[in-house]
Amino acid sequence: MKEKKILLKKKRGLSTTRIIALGFAAAILVGAFFLMLPISSADGTWTDPIDALFTATTSICVTGLVTVTTATHWSLFGQVVILILAQLGGLGVITAAMCVLILVGRKITLKDRMLIQETYNMDTLSGLVRLVVRIVKGTFLLEGIGALCYATVFIPEYGFFPGLWKSIFNAVSAFCNAGMDVLGETSLRAYAQNPVINITTMLLILLSGLGFIVWWNLIDSWRERKEHKRGFVANLTIHTKLVLIMTTALVLGGALLFFLFEYRNPATIGNMDTGSKVMASLFQSVTTRTAGFETIPQANLTEGSTLLTMILMLIGGSPAGTAGGIKTTTVGILLLIMLSTVRGKRETEFMKRRISADSGRTALTVVGLALMVVIGASFLLFATDGLEFKDTVYEVMSAMGTVGLTRGITSGLSVAGKLVIIVVMYIGRIGPVTLALALAMKRKGKEQSISLPEERILIG
Repeated sequence: MKEKKILLKKKRGLSTTRIIALGFAAAILVGAFFLMLPISSADGTWTDPIDALFTATTSICVTGLVTVTTATHWSLFGQVVILILAQLGGLGVITAAMCVLILVGRKITLKDRMLIQETYNMDTLSGLVRLVVRIVKGTFLLEGIGALCYATVFIPEYGFFPGLWKSIFNAVSAFCNAGMDVLGETSLRAYAQNPVINITTMLLILLSGLGFIVWWNLIDSWRERKEHKRGFVANLTIHTKLVLIMTTALVLGGALLFFLFEYRNPATIGNMDTGSKVMASLFQSVTTRTAGFETIPQANLTEGSTLLTMILMLIGGSPAGTAGGIKTTTVGILLLIMLSTVRGKRETEFMKRRISADSGRTALTVVGLALMVVIGASFLLFATDGLEFKDTVYEVMSAMGTVGLTRGITSGLSVAGKLVIIVVMYIGRIGPVTLALALAMKRKGKEQSISLPEERILIG
């Protein structure tokens, strides 16, 4: 009888994936409620529920697509709500919840530790509370430094308090990859040739996009470099090395292609000097990694740059950080699998290490589900709004990668179209695999252990 009660208790419990999915959904609904209130709008009127829901979703999912201008539609209270949602979305629901428990002095239970472990895909239960504290401290430190850098430009331009608020808002938004700002309708276009704004924004995006786990591996390896004969690089994990290689290749490769595609385009960077062209190209490459700020109008990009932007938006940043997308490691593993197959190797290898078959299957699943969502949402948006192919797919890719870049169609979407983008942003933030696991029914152990006869299917 006692065993039966324990079994029932386990069945009724929520898995980590469901807790994450429900946590984000609950935060969105609470945020939407506050944003609907008259106190949240600049003119003191009620905000349309669909716009409030859209804004809450884009904030908590750190996307940046908006149906109303953040700087003019929302009051200071509304902007604070948006900032809190973006900070919560950047840190993650589980991390934020653990922070609250630590602050109120509640003991972190084994179940809490297991939630943190699964959230950051750690292979140990030790040191997880310390990890959360380090993540929060590191986040606030970098956001604070970013705000000080922004302040050197915004305070002289807007005055002390307005400039300080814009600096804080932009720093949090950039670090959390939210892509929202309180500067106006044109994002950072007025600062396309300002090195302080460009470099500060890019560094905040890149650092947060690497993932918190990579941070600490880099810091710990640097601290311990003298204690190990192998040196700093050798002490880095395979995950960190793959993240750094993929991030560098995507940022620099993307910047080079943007520079070539847009070099003579007067509607983007064609009229800039060479240094500004390089900076704008680098910024475009970085912001597509789920950040959403823009210094050049996206609707004016050449066909090559538009396609490149969509690809980079879908890839996004790295795991266990604030970035969205299918992640750099996913693409890296798929490239390694293809390389191993072409070389005729049975195992997937990287830096003298074997990549597990489970990692390969997960990577394929992530890409497959993401493409299914993009294709399905695009068809729905074609049906609801009937917009041009390029604009529609660009919008869906931006929502799926939680980027926030748009070709100017977001505010004009129908209610049905906005709901489609809301769902895509939600899936993009929690991840297609997380959502699939959250919705899936648990299979019995006996069914999982059955070994079926093997048969080959011709491919290629």
